[in-house]
Amino acid sequence: MKKRKIGTALSLVLAAGTLLGACGKSDDTGKEPAKGGEKKNDFSVAMVTDVGGVDDKSFNQSAWEGLQKFGKDNGLSKGKGGYDYLQSKSDADYSTNLNTLARQDFDLVYGIGFLMQAAVEEIAKQQKDSNFAIIDAEVKQPNVASVLFKEQEAAFLAGIAAALQTKSNHIGFIGGMEIPVIERFESGFLAGVKAAKPEVKVDVQYAGAFDKAELGQNIASKMYSSGADVVFHAAGGTGNGLFKEATDRKAKDPSKEIWAIGVDRDQADMGPDVVLTSALKRVDVAVQDLSKKAMDGNFPGGQQILYGLAEDGVGVAPINSKAGNKDAIEAAIKEWVEKIKSGAVKVPGTRDELKNFSAK
Repeated sequence: MKKRKIGTALSLVLAAGTLLGACGKSDDTGKEPAKGGEKKNDFSVAMVTDVGGVDDKSFNQSAWEGLQKFGKDNGLSKGKGGYDYLQSKSDADYSTNLNTLARQDFDLVYGIGFLMQAAVEEIAKQQKDSNFAIIDAEVKQPNVASVLFKEQEAAFLAGIAAALQTKSNHIGFIGGMEIPVIERFESGFLAGVKAAKPEVKVDVQYAGAFDKAELGQNIASKMYSSGADVVFHAAGGTGNGLFKEATDRKAKDPSKEIWAIGVDRDQADMGPDVVLTSALKRVDVAVQDLSKKAMDGNFPGGQQILYGLAEDGVGVAPINSKAGNKDAIEAAIKEWVEKIKSGAVKVPGTRDELKNFSAK
C-alpha cells in the first residue's frame, strides 16, 4: 500500500462547507478525490480509543462519529482497508493497538486522548512509514499531527450559561483527571461564571478517572446535596454518573431546579429534562478535517493544529427550551462569542491565567 507523503500545507479554516464538502484537488497519486459514495483509491484510517471506550457518550464517541462520517462520505467500508477502531481496556493496550493498526497498513492512525501521548510517540518512532495523529497532546515527530483545542473557550460559554441559570448561586465542576486539557475546561468555566455573575460559588472536584460513572454520580450527589443546582462535567465516561444523579433527583421532585452541563458532544440525550447545554469540542469535525487532508496528500506531519471558536472547532449546544433564562442566556452567549472571536477577550486556559483574568 502506498503511504501518503507528509505535506506542509496547513489550513485552519473549519467552516462546515469547507470541511465536509468534496474539493476538486488531486492527491499525491494524481487521481481525483472521491465524491460521495465513491471509494478514494485505497486510503484507510483508524483510531485507538482510550479507556473510556468508543461508546463513552463523550470524547471517544465523538471521534468515532467523525471517523464514520468521513468513511461513509468517501465510500470506505468499515474494517481493514477502510475505517475502523480498536478499543483500549487499559493503558497497557495503547501501544499494542496503535502498532496493530500501523501493521495493518492504515494510512492514518489516531490516538484519541492525552493519555495516549507516550504510546503515540513510541510507536511513531518505530513505524516511521506510517502517519499518526494525537488528539489533545503534542508529539514532535515528523509523522505525527498534533490536534489541540481551545476547550477553555467552550467552557467559558458553559460558565456563562450556568451562572445565568443558577437560582442558588452555587455551581459545581467535575473534572476527570488533573491534566492540561481538563485544566483548560476548568479555567474557562470558572472565568465564564466570574464574567457573568461574580458572586456565584463554584465547587471543583476531580474524580481521578475518565471511566468511573459511579464515582461521577457520587461526586454529583454531594454537590447537589450541598446546594449546587447546576453541575458541569469534563470527565468523559465518569460524567455519565452526573446525568444519572441529576435525572434521578428530577424524577423524585420535578419541581426542583436541577441542571447538568455536558461536554465534548451535545449530551442532551443523556437527560432531556436536566441537560442545560454542553460545551462542544468538535473532535468529530477535527477528525474529518485531518483525515481529508491526509487523503488529499496534505498530511501536516510534525505540526500542531489548534481548533477554537474562531475556527468553529468548539462552542456550546443549544440551551434547553425548559430553562427559564433561555433567551437571556442565548443573548449573552452570542455577545461573548463575538468578543472572544474578535480577540477583545482572551479566555484563560490555566489556573495561573485565571487569577489575572478580567472580563472588562
